[in-house]
Amino acid sequence: MTPVQRRRMVWVLLLLLASGLATTLVAFALQRNIAYLYTPAEVLRGDVDPQSRFRLGGMVVKGSFQRASGSLEAHFVVTDGDATLPVSTSRILPDMFREGTAVVAMGRLQDGRFIADEVLAKHDENYIPKEVADKMGQAHSKHDVPVTAPEAR
Repeated sequence: MTPVQRRRMVWVLLLLLASGLATTLVAFALQRNIAYLYTPAEVLRGDVDPQSRFRLGGMVVKGSFQRASGSLEAHFVVTDGDATLPVSTSRILPDMFREGTAVVAMGRLQDGRFIADEVLAKHDENYIPKEVADKMGQAHSKHDVPVTAPEAR
C-alpha cells in the first residue's frame, strides 16, 4: 500500500468512525425525548417505568375535576374503561378541557398519582387522539360497551 492509499484509508476510517459516533449520539438523544402513550390500565399494570416521562391518555371522569379557587392546582381522574388514575397539574388547562372528554397528559408517575407537566384536550366533539381511540376501542370491546359514531373509525 502506497502512502497516498494509506492516507486515504485513514481518512475513510475516521469519517466512518465520526459518522457512527454522530448517529449513536442522535439515537440516544431521540430515545430520551420519546414519550410513549399509555392508558391508566397499562400504567397500573406496571407497563411503565415509574421514573420515566410518558403520556397518559383517556377520558376525564365526570365529577372528578377539582380546583381550589385562586389556584392553578387542578386534580382530576382519567379512565380508559378498565382502570382510573388520579392526575394533578399546576399548569393552565386548555380551554377545551372538560369532564367526559378525551385528554392526553404528559408527565411522570409519583406516589400513585400522575403529575402532568402538560395537558392536551380535544379540539372538537369528534376528535379523540388515534392512539387513545384505539386503546379505548379495545377497552369498549372487552366490556361490551356500545361504540358511538365519533369513536367508530
